Amino acid sequence: MSHKAGFINIIGNPNVGKSTLMNAFIGERLSIITSKAQTTRHRIFGIVNGDDFQMVFSDTPGIIKPAYELQTSMMDFVKSAFEDADILLYMVEVGERELKDEAFFTKITNAKVPVLLLLNKIDKSNQEHLEEQVALWKEKVPNAEIIPISALNNFNVDTVFNRILELMPESPPYYPKDALTDKPERFFVNEIIREKILLNYQKEIPYSVEIETEEFKEEEKIIHIKAVIMVERDSQKGIIIGHKGSALKKVGMEARAELEKFFDKQVHIELFVKVNKDWRNNQFQLRRFGYQQK
Repeated sequence: MSHKAGFINIIGNPNVGKSTLMNAFIGERLSIITSKAQTTRHRIFGIVNGDDFQMVFSDTPGIIKPAYELQTSMMDFVKSAFEDADILLYMVEVGERELKDEAFFTKITNAKVPVLLLLNKIDKSNQEHLEEQVALWKEKVPNAEIIPISALNNFNVDTVFNRILELMPESPPYYPKDALTDKPERFFVNEIIREKILLNYQKEIPYSVEIETEEFKEEEKIIHIKAVIMVERDSQKGIIIGHKGSALKKVGMEARAELEKFFDKQVHIELFVKVNKDWRNNQFQLRRFGYQQK
C-alpha cells in the first residue's frame, strides 16, 4: 500500500484563524487561540496520522512588520514556512484585501507548490459579499484554489482536509506514527500560561512576558509544574502579581484547569515572577527562549 506524507504550512495575517484551523484538523488545542494579536510566536508542528498518510502542519506567526528583535525572529519562522512546504494554506478573512507584507504576497503568487487559499470566517458574511471576495482573490492569487470555510464552526474543514490528502506526495512518514507534535510538554505549559496572561492583562503586559517552565515532574496521578513568568520591568512584575497576589493566583487557577484538561491528569502548579530586563531585544535571551534557530 502506498503511503503519503507532506508538510502543510499555514500562512496569513494575525488573528485570521490559522490556529483554529490547525486545531480543527488535529483535535487538540496545540496552538493558543485568543482574540489579541500576536498569539502564535513559534512554528508549531501538529501531526495527523492515518493508516496510509501523515500530514505535518506548521502554524506560523501572523505576518507583521517587525518592530523589535522578537518580531524579526518571529518573521524568520514564517520565511522558513515557505522553504519546506509541500502545500501552502494561505488563509484570509472575509473582508480582507491584502497581506500585510508585499514580499510574502509575491512568494505566495510565485509558489512552486499547490496553494489552497482559504477564505475564513464566512459565517460572518452573506452570499453576495462572499462571491465578490472569491472573485477578488481569484484575480489576486490566480495560482490558488479558493475554498470558503469557517474554521471555528468546522464548515468545509473536511473539504480542505480531503484536498490536502489528494495533493500530498507519496512519501514514508517523517515522524513516528504515534507523534502528535514535535514540541515537548513544557512548550505547551508555557503556551497555556501565556494564553491566560493574554486574557487577563491589558496593554503591553502580554507582549512583555515570556514563560519558562523550570520543573515538569510527572507522577502516576499528578504532574508537578514550576514556571517562571519573565517580565521586562519592575512595574510589570507588580501588575502581574496584583493586589496581595490576586492577579497571579487567578492566572494560576485558570492555567491549572486548562493544563488538567490538556494532560488529562491532576496538576499542581507554582508560578513565580522575575524581572529579565529588555529580553525582547536581547539576542542571547531570545535564543534561550527558542526564537532564533540560527
